[in-house]
Amino acid sequence: MPKGYIVGRIDVIDAEKYAAYVPLATAAIKAHGGVVLSRGGRYEGLEGPARTRNVLVEFSSFEAAKAYYHSPEYKIARDARDGAAHVEIVVVEGI
Repeated sequence: MPKGYIVGRIDVIDAEKYAAYVPLATAAIKAHGGVVLSRGGRYEGLEGPARTRNVLVEFSSFEAAKAYYHSPEYKIARDARDGAAHVEIVVVEGI
């Protein structure tokens, strides 16, 4: 079965509030069997607008990645992040 990936592109606008989100999101990822492959770090925009923070999380399947995103645990994290960042998140299926 192909793996599923959560891809997040983020511009943080309130660092203190965003810092409260990170441990909540990390706990939700772990609770749903996700593995963080990239979080922040060096990036270079090659085409189109780039965001300053990029996150890639691997899950066992597309469905598992969606279940994480829609979970009560991650909802708590999202609520904590509200207003702290401009965020784009997609789920993609691996090959």
